[in-house]
Amino acid sequence: MIPGWLCLRMAGSLSLIVVIGLSATIYSSPAQPGTCPLPSHHAGVTFPVEQIEAHWACRLEPIISRHTTANKLGPLRTPLPQVAYLYLLDHPPMAASLVNRLGIAPYQSEIRGPGRYWGNDGEGTAGTVELVYQDRTSRVYYLEGSHDSRFLHHITGKAVVLLRMNQVTDVNGVEAMDSTLISYTRLDNRLLSGIVSLLRPLTGSAVTRKLAKGVDSVNRLSQVMRQQPDRVLSEATKPSALSSDEMAFLKHTLEDLSHSSSATQSRTSSP
Repeated sequence: MIPGWLCLRMAGSLSLIVVIGLSATIYSSPAQPGTCPLPSHHAGVTFPVEQIEAHWACRLEPIISRHTTANKLGPLRTPLPQVAYLYLLDHPPMAASLVNRLGIAPYQSEIRGPGRYWGNDGEGTAGTVELVYQDRTSRVYYLEGSHDSRFLHHITGKAVVLLRMNQVTDVNGVEAMDSTLISYTRLDNRLLSGIVSLLRPLTGSAVTRKLAKGVDSVNRLSQVMRQQPDRVLSEATKPSALSSDEMAFLKHTLEDLSHSSSATQSRTSSP
């Protein structure tokens, strides 16, 4: 998940998350020494790449400039307030655990260090996601991983995922987040990378489907949190895979979402 959540949301995106990470971990490129300027414009979206540390820029630049595939997904809307969205985005194992226990998707995620997570989408794609840069509206992630399938055995590589987020309020007064995901991916195997490049429309669609699935998982999670808070809390506590702080945040968030949903229903049902 764009971590488990990127892996999710990336995709989540928030999928995310769980999304962003798991969706694009199957590609790669070697880092280059020296100064490595990064483009600030990506698929019509501007990112503050000048804020990225030099050592990271030199790991990202070859993937972006010599990518096997490049994809854009969004903007996509997630019906969660900003506080809840960002918390889940920055706690991939929590997001993956909830998605898994609620039967939405078989995602898994673990902490592997500060800002670094391992994720598995349960469908042959696994790897690590590292947070490179963050601010109020942007995230940049670096991913390494592998993909195993019946036709392509153990493909490895790296990816760069850029996430832009905007807080919005829908026509019913419900807080939500709009997210746009941009990913650059490159295979480790140069021969295979060349073949995949020739099949770019096909492989690009495959990556987009991965990202879209992560985003869909996050949206389904947010809907269950709003509509069935008791079920979410029950699954989260038997036995709990969440820390005490995560559990406290979840309880508070579910209460807020429940009150928000009730208020929205009252407004929409009024003559």
